[in-house]
Amino acid sequence: MDFAFTPEQSELQQRVRRLAEEKIAPIAEEADESPTVHAGLMAILANNGLFQYCVPKEYGGVGVRVMDLCIIREELARVSVQADTNFIMQGLGSYPITLGGTDEQKTKYLPPIARGESIAAFALTEPHAGSDVLSMKTEAHLDGDDWVLNGEKKFISQAGDASTYTVFAKTDPGEGSRSLSVFIVEAGTAGFDDSKRMDLMAAHPIGEPRWNDCHVPQENLIGERGRGLRLALGTLDTFRTTVAAAAIGMGQAAFEASLEYAKNREMFGQNLSDFQATQFKLADMAVSLDAARLLAHRAAWLKDSGQESIIKEASFAKLFGTEAASRIINEAVQIHGGAGLEKGNRVERLYREVRALTIYEGTSEIQRQTIARQLLRD
Repeated sequence: MDFAFTPEQSELQQRVRRLAEEKIAPIAEEADESPTVHAGLMAILANNGLFQYCVPKEYGGVGVRVMDLCIIREELARVSVQADTNFIMQGLGSYPITLGGTDEQKTKYLPPIARGESIAAFALTEPHAGSDVLSMKTEAHLDGDDWVLNGEKKFISQAGDASTYTVFAKTDPGEGSRSLSVFIVEAGTAGFDDSKRMDLMAAHPIGEPRWNDCHVPQENLIGERGRGLRLALGTLDTFRTTVAAAAIGMGQAAFEASLEYAKNREMFGQNLSDFQATQFKLADMAVSLDAARLLAHRAAWLKDSGQESIIKEASFAKLFGTEAASRIINEAVQIHGGAGLEKGNRVERLYREVRALTIYEGTSEIQRQTIARQLLRD
């Protein structure tokens, strides 16, 4: 097993790091405190071709490879959490089309997403259906040549700013895993309201879209009727590993800030870094980051190498990476002391932002349950 970077991946890492530090960092604080998609960030990401990594070559992209996504997410999240969100949602929101869409659907919707002209959203979660996907209440029924959607979603990133939504709904209630289907719904469609925003503990472009007798044409059904769960799981199986990469980027930022602060903070006649307690914290941060990165890169390498399912490995990476980042950032605030509590301090913002990563795309508890089931089955 060799998941060392190829020359192309090393070049990608350096290119995104330079972009993040030179172009994104100057607007990062403003963007990360914005509750809507930041147009400036979207332009930077689009103009530098990063959205192309979310789309297959045949439709204007460079191909979807999990290692590339991990590299990009870590470098973006290290500087700006919204830049990371804007980037990965282009992939998450469009991947059901990539997996199950017709050539006509892919030709129409994927190239604008690759160019950043269209903003994508992935509409799965509902007020009473998060990890329990089959409990969703949004439904769709046929009426002549149209599907008619009714229901509401919650915690949908980029809702209100997106132009293309992949929406999961029950078309055959009572059919269990065959009850769900997925549709492409365009912003502005009659009966579709995506204006309701949510206010989270850390600013995030997120909302609660709703459908009320919303008519979409039959050709907007992605794949076969009743195959929505398979498309949802296929999408999450691909992108879950990249959540760990984003967490690693945030943890890396906190570690770097702590290292710099500890070396320059004077107290009791010496630097904070001279105290053994501080040294132990820094050592634990570094080890956790390295372990998390190795787990994420292993899962990405396996997926890109053709392993059909990486459910267990992706859950390893997501669980450990997000939990490790939470610990690292918590310790970073502790190292900074009172300064770490000040609004505007980088570690203060990271403290608020990292919390969501242990919840979305499967909570830490769900990851543990998934891992245990895989172990018992194996």
